[in-house]
Amino acid sequence: MDDLLKRLTEKKKKLEAMQPLSPELVKNLDEWFKVELTYSSNAIEGNTLSRIETAEVIERGVTAVISGKSLKDQLEAINHAKAIGLIKQLAKERKGHQFITEDDIKIIHKIILDSINDEWAGKYRRTEVFIRGSDAEFPAPNAVYYAMQEFIQWLQGQKVSHPVRVAAEAHFKLVSIHPFVDGNGRTARLLMNLILIVHGYPIAVIRNEDRVEYLASFGIARKQNNMQPFYDLVERAVERSLDAYINAEQGKSVMSDLFLASKNQKLLKIGELAKETGETLHTIRHWTEKGVLEVAEHTEAGYQMYDRSMVERVKEIRKLQKEKRLTLTEIKKKLIDVIK
Repeated sequence: MDDLLKRLTEKKKKLEAMQPLSPELVKNLDEWFKVELTYSSNAIEGNTLSRIETAEVIERGVTAVISGKSLKDQLEAINHAKAIGLIKQLAKERKGHQFITEDDIKIIHKIILDSINDEWAGKYRRTEVFIRGSDAEFPAPNAVYYAMQEFIQWLQGQKVSHPVRVAAEAHFKLVSIHPFVDGNGRTARLLMNLILIVHGYPIAVIRNEDRVEYLASFGIARKQNNMQPFYDLVERAVERSLDAYINAEQGKSVMSDLFLASKNQKLLKIGELAKETGETLHTIRHWTEKGVLEVAEHTEAGYQMYDRSMVERVKEIRKLQKEKRLTLTEIKKKLIDVIK
């Protein structure tokens, strides 16, 4: 067991020793994690709702007036929040990850696509999957059922590995099968969290701010057969969540340092992003409007602030334009479709 996994085990024991936590504290943290997981998981897939908009839609439903945002984006937020409720209920009913069933996964997916694509909600795809700009290969449609049978058998056979490692690998394996026409990434992240919750860990959030690293870790795992970067990313997410609950019980800061942009990782103004990447202000604004660059937050004065991960994104966009001759529309689709 590596040092990080040992640290996670110790922090979980520390959190267990603090039980019972204040009911109000647990309620507040649970609600916050529901919004943060929903926002981040959907944003990774291209959903345009901000954190605040996501929270409002979860609270008020489609009656919330979100100017300029599609009904689909709002339904994705509502559905994801419902799916979190489902995995929490399933976690109470399953004695271990070995008892998670194929139907559990299908039900999670059915909720994710409810009223968005009812024809394929909870059903395996019957078409090939091709991701533009990626050479990833997925099982043929007639092999998906058998791949899922093997996946469930694998999950049932995991009796020695650390539960966090099982959760991470289950996430990766499900995305690699790509059993559904859409919603594979969100379903895989929810399955990962179901496994974590079953074993007494809090919900773990792969932040939208870590999207570039997240997608890159998939590529490394596939092409180099090296899972370590992906394991590290998931394990850090689990540690952030454990720290959030432990810090909250101890009366310390919870969110600002753990989940939002790090104080040691200053957000960039548009001019700073342009200067660091050698692009013009006009280009950065244009790419942001087209949705291939993401704004991390707006200041009170209305200025757009960018996470440092956008530096690499700018370079990636320019490279795709020069080497692949892709349009911004094609680039946006490629960025969204990598694990969708």
